[in-house]
Amino acid sequence: MTSKMKTKVEGNVLTVEREFNAPRSLVFQVYSDAEHLKQWWGPRGWELTACHVDFRPGGVWHYCMKCIDRNQGDFYGMESWGKGVYSNIVQDEKIEYTDYFSDAEGNVPEDMPASDITLIFEEHDGRTKLINIARYVSAEALQSVLDMGMEQGFSETLDRLEEHLNNIKS
Repeated sequence: MTSKMKTKVEGNVLTVEREFNAPRSLVFQVYSDAEHLKQWWGPRGWELTACHVDFRPGGVWHYCMKCIDRNQGDFYGMESWGKGVYSNIVQDEKIEYTDYFSDAEGNVPEDMPASDITLIFEEHDGRTKLINIARYVSAEALQSVLDMGMEQGFSETLDRLEEHLNNIKS
């Protein structure tokens, strides 16, 4: 499947845009609810084995992605913990949070780059354009996550989001 996302890197900012054939309220809902996130968050071959969402400013989203695809070699069985701390939420329009790597207890490692994420949901004729703006402390920090394969992983995550939206639309 070819990627439908548009990516732009400018200095320490990564902007990703993708359009979905779903109303913005639904796209917003699947980003803000743990039961939905468990169905689509993460690259192909990974599943959320833990997902706790306190969806409010100051609330925390803490999750674990685990590789369940034996074809992914050394990644098989690996766990990757993440933590988001919400700072601003505008219903159906915007979610702002700081995204961290973490461990199972939610501790954030000093040597892994965090990013400030702004998600913007724009509706046009029943379709939603999702704009994901990620600001890193430096261009080098952004490059380090790109070097980890974040772009492909996020593209696969958005493919899974599209599939989930198609499955739940009535």
